[in-house]
Amino acid sequence: MPYRTKRGGHTILVRPDTYMEANLAPAFAGAKGQYNVLTADSDGSRGSGRSGFVIIDSSDPSRGLKSVDWWSPFKANPEFSASGWDRWKISHIMATGGDAGLFWDFPPRVEPFSLTVEDSTGIGRAFGGGAAHFQARPDEPVIFRRCKLYCLDWWGDAAGAYVRAENSQMPDAPDITFEDCTLVGPDNALQAGNPGFSGHTRILLKRCHLISQNFSQPRGTPGSGVIYSTIEGRFLHVDLEDCALMGYKVFGAGQGEVGYSVQGDVKAYVQFEQAVPAGIHRLSQWPAETFGSIAPPVIRPATHGLTLEKIPVNSLCESAPIVWKDRLCLFECVRPASGGHSSDYSIRLTDFTTHEEMAHFAEGYGLACAIVHQGVFHVFASRFASDSRTWNDVTHFKSSDLKNWESEVVIRQENEHLFNSSVCTGKDGFILAYESDDSQYRPFSIKFAHSADLQSWKKLPEAVFGKDRYTACPAVRYADGWYYLLYLEQRSPRWFFETWIARSQDLISWELSLMNPVLSPDDLDGINASDPDIAEFQGRTYLVYSVGDQLTWSKSRVATYPGSMNEFFRSFFP
Repeated sequence: MPYRTKRGGHTILVRPDTYMEANLAPAFAGAKGQYNVLTADSDGSRGSGRSGFVIIDSSDPSRGLKSVDWWSPFKANPEFSASGWDRWKISHIMATGGDAGLFWDFPPRVEPFSLTVEDSTGIGRAFGGGAAHFQARPDEPVIFRRCKLYCLDWWGDAAGAYVRAENSQMPDAPDITFEDCTLVGPDNALQAGNPGFSGHTRILLKRCHLISQNFSQPRGTPGSGVIYSTIEGRFLHVDLEDCALMGYKVFGAGQGEVGYSVQGDVKAYVQFEQAVPAGIHRLSQWPAETFGSIAPPVIRPATHGLTLEKIPVNSLCESAPIVWKDRLCLFECVRPASGGHSSDYSIRLTDFTTHEEMAHFAEGYGLACAIVHQGVFHVFASRFASDSRTWNDVTHFKSSDLKNWESEVVIRQENEHLFNSSVCTGKDGFILAYESDDSQYRPFSIKFAHSADLQSWKKLPEAVFGKDRYTACPAVRYADGWYYLLYLEQRSPRWFFETWIARSQDLISWELSLMNPVLSPDDLDGINASDPDIAEFQGRTYLVYSVGDQLTWSKSRVATYPGSMNEFFRSFFP
């Protein structure tokens, strides 16, 4: 984080997206009256082109939740203090993937700490949020507003929010305040203290939901308390204002009783044999609204006006919509998920609605694209070599009746293999985009060739998209003086794939849309939204793409846009 002063007042504005990050540590803290800010462009009003949360994910990129103690989005360990986060304001952040979410620790020494967290979500093995080993400033407490904090563990120090201030006596003002928050944990919603420490902690909760999910019977392993003091109860005081609690019992402590005060509407739903402390209204019916507050913010992929159909078009990977003789068709590459023999590979054309087969040809070929020009159906496909299991060259097939096909190789590989391709009418003739594993780029790039007649093709060696990163599965179109390229972007270091869009006027200099991605897989799509292809039919745009795991399975889905293809492309470059 590029700070060169200690005066505070800096803002880091982050585009809503997922970031595989851990142990963030700013160079400088904020200052009184000049808090530093870490926030998302949550509504897209500040130029990011996206809306939603910034997700800071501390997971192991290849293996999932990383739980090794002290591992979280915000760096802190026995030798390192999180003091750099003093006097920061954080908003519209989701922190997850490690031992703690929105949590700050100061283990080497007790330090003063002020922080404001708003409209954010924290998820951690041990803690969803909170702070430990700190001293609050009475006029600048730590504040969580409109946050959801989730703990995933029940063992040891583990709670939706964990707080451990180090005061020599109980302060008059709260060390930390939770306003309009939801705190959830398997055993404790809120926990304070730790063996070996004897500091006093005061916590204010206003209009909060506190939920412990352990409702075990007393004969089983009952919860230790919705609110729990690990050490003596006298070291923790909570002020409850208009709060709702759920769990086996309200309070618990290693020894003695937790101190508390009640103001307004404070109610609790507990196991029927457990007492409810004085001043707290006992609920006898299931508090549906309180329990419903567990639901985290809904994170949905952006759709950009597309209507996404959840019914698979087919169980193939590469499919494309195309119009033939005023009929919307589906151009399909038939092949196994991997391996196989050349005879397992072919191309077919079916009616988009009835699935009637209209043509079936090109045995041994796939990863194809098509264009209709002057009543002729043109196909460009790569050849699968079953002995080496590689894709080779690009071959042109053409037919005017879908029965009799002519073919010839038009793009020959050069120290590479050639994969998916796409063809369109361009500014001066035709453009073919083709995917290459040329070793001078990584690991896939998109090259281009030009033709005046769809027969003779000239490579454009200066035109290469994606020299420095994974770019694959092109779909190229020309509109309003621009070449638009839909392509597959790997969201490294994750094994996660999205369809993005870029544009260029010369096929050399490219502009990425700020509104990317065009398509992102949701929870029913595996980890992949790839192989896009697009067509316009009767004033509507059809976008067919593939979902799957990039390894063993795939299905084609369709998205529709209520307008022309040109309007769809322009919408990504406002």
